[in-house]
Amino acid sequence: MRTDSSPGSLPAREHLPAAGAATPVLDVVVPVHNEEKDLRPCVLRLHDHLTRTFPYGFRITVADNASTDDTAHVAARLAAELPEVTARRLERKGRGRALRTVWSASDAPVLAYMDVDLSTDLNALLPLVAPLISGHSDLAIGSRLARSSRVVRGAKREFVSRSYNLILRGSLQARFSDAQCGFKAIRRDVAQVLLPLVEDTGWFFDTEMLVLAERAGCRIHEVPVDWVDDPDSTVHIVRTATDDLKGVWRVGKALATGSLPLDRLARPFGDDPRDRELTGVPQGLARQLVGFCVVGALSTLFYLLLYSGFRLFAGAQLANALALLVSAVANTAANRRLTFGVRGRGGAVRHQAQGLVVFGIGLVLTSGSLAALNAATADPGHSTELAVLIAANLAATVLRFLLLRAWVFADSTRSATEPGDGTDLRDGR
Repeated sequence: MRTDSSPGSLPAREHLPAAGAATPVLDVVVPVHNEEKDLRPCVLRLHDHLTRTFPYGFRITVADNASTDDTAHVAARLAAELPEVTARRLERKGRGRALRTVWSASDAPVLAYMDVDLSTDLNALLPLVAPLISGHSDLAIGSRLARSSRVVRGAKREFVSRSYNLILRGSLQARFSDAQCGFKAIRRDVAQVLLPLVEDTGWFFDTEMLVLAERAGCRIHEVPVDWVDDPDSTVHIVRTATDDLKGVWRVGKALATGSLPLDRLARPFGDDPRDRELTGVPQGLARQLVGFCVVGALSTLFYLLLYSGFRLFAGAQLANALALLVSAVANTAANRRLTFGVRGRGGAVRHQAQGLVVFGIGLVLTSGSLAALNAATADPGHSTELAVLIAANLAATVLRFLLLRAWVFADSTRSATEPGDGTDLRDGR
């Protein structure tokens, strides 16, 4: 993954101003490779629909990905016939490369693309781009998996599509429903910031862009679509699926190791009510509680497994101390990243040192509970020890959260509840 500096801050959402007559509001890109038969009817149909129904200026850009047939000449003739149509020739293949090239050079404030087969009903085009024009959203995608979508396609493609999106949810925590629908739009100011971070140049381009946008806090609008699959599609399903899985692994690894510079994407969120100074409304507490509970549950399980392992060769007190020490270090690191949203290495050593103090308090509580159990019973069973330790850990959990919030990560807590200054990133919302 690329680790270069972020190109800038994500813009605040605002309604797009009325553009001049010479500047279209919407630029629809149609990426093609050897589509000499389908290109002309596609562009004519799309042009007719936009002329009749779209209330703003528009442009249709044919992005020819190194076609070897007569596609380039068909695109040139269309551009000569229709003033709203332009043609762009690329000498290298790759849908992602074509979209990045055209979108990066476009002057339209809203950028979209659709497949040349026009599988999606064009009536969804205005609902797709309207939230971007109004400033409500940053990206918009058509979804074939929404409940109200009406889709006609074979069982094989249906299975592959749903399986792929399930993989994205499980591996990359994606919350959008359909990554592969060839019907998407993005605001140009957002694209200028995100596109330099997208590495893929092929079919995985869409997925990578959506994952990065979601992690950077962008709002993604979904539109249910009517979709009729093209039986003559030239997409190689197995090769495309393999490349997509490789992309999932690459992006997942980059997110896990922190090599993506998402923390440098600063978004002012001037339209986000969570950034307003609201009296009497504690901000951030609910999210922190959820994160703390998840981390705590996993840490407790980790602690019990460690304790059971150490108990094989050590006494109860030593096994408890070792298990609690190891799990406390992991717990502090996880809460630092996931619960309180602290990024980077700054203050990590201090946070771990303070976390060890909190660990000491937990050690006193759990060790005291074990001592009380041994005083009451000469030879307690292993299950009884675990039950007592669980109860002691639950008692220490409330105190641990309060100490983490009010002392260890107090600075991050205050910054999350105070009005932002334009440099906050709500990563992973």
